[in-house]
Amino acid sequence: MLKYLEEDGKFVEITGFRNVKIKDAKDLLNVVRGETAQDAEVQFFDADLVASWQHLYFAVLNALMALRNNRNISKSAAVEVMLYASAQRQIKKAIDFIGVKSSSRNVAAVIISENACSAKAGLAAVTKFLSAEPDESVLELSKEKTQRIKCAFNISEVELETVTAKKDAAQALVDSVIERVALLSTQL
Repeated sequence: MLKYLEEDGKFVEITGFRNVKIKDAKDLLNVVRGETAQDAEVQFFDADLVASWQHLYFAVLNALMALRNNRNISKSAAVEVMLYASAQRQIKKAIDFIGVKSSSRNVAAVIISENACSAKAGLAAVTKFLSAEPDESVLELSKEKTQRIKCAFNISEVELETVTAKKDAAQALVDSVIERVALLSTQL
């Protein structure tokens, strides 16, 4: 899914890949980043901890706002998105928490670029390297994934019940994760 963020003049591609085999996460980043345009940044996430495309979209929005307002932790938009998506202030903790590992089978990718062509080329490079076609369904919530996310983000049943009073349970979980993403900027 390609979106244009007018305020930042950036294109953002958010997608997922199912049943991939990653030998080395650092190699994945190095190779893909080497094959993408200079104006494109790529970040990978363990899709099993991503609470829908909205989770990553709001992480991107917050990361770009932090960079725009000089409140960023990292110099890189891709790393800043990792921090926000994980709701962690430390890069190593963020990567350990939500970054891809050799055990990751479902991967989410975020590509941030100055133009749509670079974003599409970045997606093509990721697709080629992973030897898999994009599958956004890995970003959707399942029962098992919901439990994993609740545990990882420390979301209690009481919190979900409070938020669920106004919406369905799946959207309540997404909103709770997005709230944690947004709260990171208050901790800077």
